[in-house]
Amino acid sequence: MELILLEKVKNLGNLGDKVRVKPGYGRNYLVPQGKAAPATAANLADFEKRRADLETKHAATLAAAEARRAALDGQEVTLSVNASPEGKLYGSVGPREIAEALSARGLQAEKSEVIMADGPIRAVGEATVSLALHADVSVSIKVIVQAL
Repeated sequence: MELILLEKVKNLGNLGDKVRVKPGYGRNYLVPQGKAAPATAANLADFEKRRADLETKHAATLAAAEARRAALDGQEVTLSVNASPEGKLYGSVGPREIAEALSARGLQAEKSEVIMADGPIRAVGEATVSLALHADVSVSIKVIVQAL
């Protein structure tokens, strides 16, 4: 399936690139999310008309992500959770808890932006978590988990 990218997609291409993807990925994710359009002659002509608007929108999104990175850079989040005397958590700390803790401090963060490479946190201590704010912008924050 050939598509025209309407925004930058990580590991796929930049705005305006014509890419070939598997049909399910294009039909079920890229097109419904507004990240791509089928590469038909009509869509190519429409894209060329809208190219300047899309590039302006992309630049604004990138600038907003850079501003958010500046606000989030070097931040620490402390979470108090139930834990056993050995330091194991009764449950785990996942992306939702981290995003909620950042939002409670007045910092904008979505659950889908929190990337936990090692999976959820299951023990008391410190961990480093990255936030993917944009296809080109990411920031690392420190999460401190302590027992109640």
